[in-house]
Amino acid sequence: MRRLARWLLAALLLLAPLAAPGEGRAAREQLVIGMTQFPSTFNPVIDAMLAKSYVLAMTRRPLVTYDQSWRLVCMLCTELPTIENGRARLETLPDGRAGMALSYTIQPGATWGDGVPVTTRDVVFGWEVGRHPLTGVADLDFYQRITAIDVHDDKRFTVHLDKVYFDYPARGSIPLLPAHLERGAFADAREYRHRTLYDADSANPGLYYGPYRITEVVSGSHVVLELNPTWWGKPPHFKRIVVRVIENTAALEANLLSGTVDYVAGELGFNIDQALSFERRHRDRFDVLYKAGLIYEHIDLNLDNPILKDRRVRRALLYALDRDNLVAQLFGGMQPVAHSNVNRLDWVYAPDVPTYAHDPEKAAALLDEAGWSVMQDGVRRNAKGERLSLRLMTTAGNKTRELVEQVLQSQWKKVGIDITIKNEPARVYFGQTMTRREYPALGMYAWLSSPESVPRTTLHSAMIPTEENNWSGQNYPGFVNAEIDELIDKTEVELDRETRGGYWKPGGLFMPSIIAELGHVIERHLESIGLIKHSGPDEHQRKLIEAKRKEFEDARAQTDAFAHSSFPEGAQLCIKCSTAAVVMLDGCMTCLSCGDSKCG
Repeated sequence: MRRLARWLLAALLLLAPLAAPGEGRAAREQLVIGMTQFPSTFNPVIDAMLAKSYVLAMTRRPLVTYDQSWRLVCMLCTELPTIENGRARLETLPDGRAGMALSYTIQPGATWGDGVPVTTRDVVFGWEVGRHPLTGVADLDFYQRITAIDVHDDKRFTVHLDKVYFDYPARGSIPLLPAHLERGAFADAREYRHRTLYDADSANPGLYYGPYRITEVVSGSHVVLELNPTWWGKPPHFKRIVVRVIENTAALEANLLSGTVDYVAGELGFNIDQALSFERRHRDRFDVLYKAGLIYEHIDLNLDNPILKDRRVRRALLYALDRDNLVAQLFGGMQPVAHSNVNRLDWVYAPDVPTYAHDPEKAAALLDEAGWSVMQDGVRRNAKGERLSLRLMTTAGNKTRELVEQVLQSQWKKVGIDITIKNEPARVYFGQTMTRREYPALGMYAWLSSPESVPRTTLHSAMIPTEENNWSGQNYPGFVNAEIDELIDKTEVELDRETRGGYWKPGGLFMPSIIAELGHVIERHLESIGLIKHSGPDEHQRKLIEAKRKEFEDARAQTDAFAHSSFPEGAQLCIKCSTAAVVMLDGCMTCLSCGDSKCG
């Protein structure tokens, strides 16, 4: 089994100048937004990049999305398909398995910017592009889960899914592509990413159907968006929006102070430390708003790297880091360490996930054991004289990330690991280096997810980008674990929220959610490789527990509680280890699984 590390948690923030006396918002017709990344492409389905999503959110509307209360709602469709309203139904597939059929109606007034109506042709074409194995979309699996689309007329269609999904209303929310413009570029699927009009003719009005359309693109510099005259919804406030890209955050701050930029995007602007510093210096002129989000900064480890193939080296990398001190010093404690890829704001977050302390001595011992035991000029070497050297990469010009890199480099150097830093512009880093898994060792960036997000595209082994699948998928580390694959598959098909939120496993172990079981599997794996210690009873305690268990079974003193456990009938739930193994022994409630006793 392979291990994936995800290490830091981020939050969202935004900065905007306070309105001057007498200056009303209605007087502003243009808004200039500053951000640090330029999109690698404007095609909605090629590459997964937040900068692209940020811009396209102003030019498009998905069929279904999450609202501010984290509920699925219609945007481009007229009514959310649900089992209750009859727009969603279960159906039997040819092989006898259960599938689903979801019916949607497109907003009647939806029109592309060139006046061509948005129709089911654009839905079907979007599906054709996305499901083709050579297109190289970010989430190929999403499209391939759709087995067919029935077109009823220009505005009504039904999507057929290959199985039942708990978030089924969103499973038919196919990103639309303008068939009347893009079909020619898709004649050769493998070359589509290089021929798409979204990059060859980005200002073509027919590519957009949202409140704004892109009217000007200067690569690496800025994107201009203006009102879309065919927009069918409520008119937006600003007539013109300019997204100005300044990859160096110090220069971005200077532009904000000078008035060249009106507003800095929290998702892709200043990080927490910069915002705190900025607020202290300029609170009289600017509003700084902080809001937690489902986003976390992390480091991917390329598991094809010969050095990182050794799990002892991977463990040593983690033990050598003092993440608590890092976030305290750089982020004022406002950006806590992420001990899981599930955000603590999410209802499926499990608070008892394993945590790992800073332990440089153990890191050194692991490196010695892995054969990197010769220290020369402060860098470890193996028996062949090869240096323990790894490359760390992230987006160039991001002041905070570069500062974090320096801290990590310093901490790893203390245990003899040489870290070289090589950063790239975001459009290169995300457009090729990460997408094609060309980062040689360590890649740092952020993931942003939706509520209760199932990590198929980032953790499932089928989502590893390869040349054969034209670099589809986002499992950039190359993480492979059959049990995780099975749990991801299991999570997606469970309609009952209570079951996803808690159930019994064989042996009497209670899981608060399937996501928690993912964490449990990883924890057991980490125990098996020695990264963390088993938290159960020691040998003496186990012998005592066995003796007490026999005594209890002989007495048959209790007959209530749970029947799912391999422990004695009537055993109750242990609040420490979540196992139905607590019985009354010698007048004291005692857990036969972990040894926890109410009598001490």
